[in-house]
Amino acid sequence: METKKIKLEEALPEEVLVKIFLAGFPLRGIARLRSVCKGWKSIIDSDCFRDLYVSLKRLSVSWSIMNNKNPTLSLEIVGHHGCSRWGLTSSLGSWLMRYSPETTVRKTSVLSCADGLVLLYTETEEGAPMYHVGNPLLQEWVRIPLPPHLSGYDVVRLQEKRIVFSDSGLVTKMEKGVVVGYKVVWVLPSHNVSKQVDFLVYSSETGLWETLEKVRCLYSMIWSRLEHSVPLNGILHWLAASQNDQDSNYVACYDFYKGGEECRVIPFPGMTGLERFRRTITTTAGFLVYCNVFNDDNGGCTIMVWRLGKKYCDDDANASWRLSWRLNTNSCESLVGLGVDYFPVVMHPLYHDVIYLWSRDKDALVLLNFSNRKYGLLKEGSLYRSMDGCLVRLSGCKEYMDSVYKAYTKATLVGGGNHFLYFSQFVLPRWLNPLPRLSS
Repeated sequence: METKKIKLEEALPEEVLVKIFLAGFPLRGIARLRSVCKGWKSIIDSDCFRDLYVSLKRLSVSWSIMNNKNPTLSLEIVGHHGCSRWGLTSSLGSWLMRYSPETTVRKTSVLSCADGLVLLYTETEEGAPMYHVGNPLLQEWVRIPLPPHLSGYDVVRLQEKRIVFSDSGLVTKMEKGVVVGYKVVWVLPSHNVSKQVDFLVYSSETGLWETLEKVRCLYSMIWSRLEHSVPLNGILHWLAASQNDQDSNYVACYDFYKGGEECRVIPFPGMTGLERFRRTITTTAGFLVYCNVFNDDNGGCTIMVWRLGKKYCDDDANASWRLSWRLNTNSCESLVGLGVDYFPVVMHPLYHDVIYLWSRDKDALVLLNFSNRKYGLLKEGSLYRSMDGCLVRLSGCKEYMDSVYKAYTKATLVGGGNHFLYFSQFVLPRWLNPLPRLSS
């Protein structure tokens, strides 16, 4: 009598499979299970399973601090991996290195990261530019076509001039915690200094580029200085300046999913003139934040962090920003050993009370907790365990910090110059976020 073979996916009821998936697999394993059969994919892609999985797993993610400025050094300068949610055995930088373009390339750079997706720029051996958006962990990539009215030669010319061109924008559209779409954004203003700006926008939902023309601002901005942007909730944020200010004095922002005729420009808060470093922005716990180190009357330093509110006011910094943290490191006994020569890098993406600094006194990355006023030092060449259970390793971090310090410090500012974001965060999401495809 012939014995019929029964497949595992057919033998176990759905509720049993759900319990097995929830109990035994990090997201990396869930991604593999999703490709076994249509039935398992249907279970994993359901809203119910996703909500259960996200609620049961601890609040920890794998993430990295990326090098935005020096293409000759490592793309990832600080990597966090090994969290229980994803179960990665190596940092995100190693997954980026597994990207295999369709042709040999001579240059690769990360332009932006948003909700687990990455915008990459590459150049072929012949110098032709290419743009790709992908999910490095799932190894899903799509090449973004150039705008129909621009050739590869035109793009290279724009990059060489860098007068009125920025190609580093990536925003996502989220529904129920899942990325369902993304947009690649280029800034192409018609004038160097203007109250209007044009955007070129590629949408994953249509596969087409569109032009948003003459988006208004309250003030005339110097658009030629825009560099990297910070994405958050479908909004891009840039460091911007009016007139010929040496440092950025505004955050320019635009919501590419809500649209509108106005690009908001929000003045920075703080003690103007006492900043030790160029203004920089980052994100933490779902908010955009501004952090800097200020000189005080006693020759010491005060670290201050502001959070941008949900409601903006274009002419009132106090109405737009809320001071989250103010800490004089000299007056705190537990921080005496920290020294005074340090600068802000990024905030922790989940914990709003943890800032990452670089100490030139210690040649080390500083993890400072504002709540308990304790800090830890991380140095090159060692593997550390972070507060949320992740493994942390530095890769070319000291070399990169040394290379940007002179340009980053406020004391060396002369004239204008581009408003660089020297560091960015690549943060894995709480769910898989497969790469969205074109709408049928």
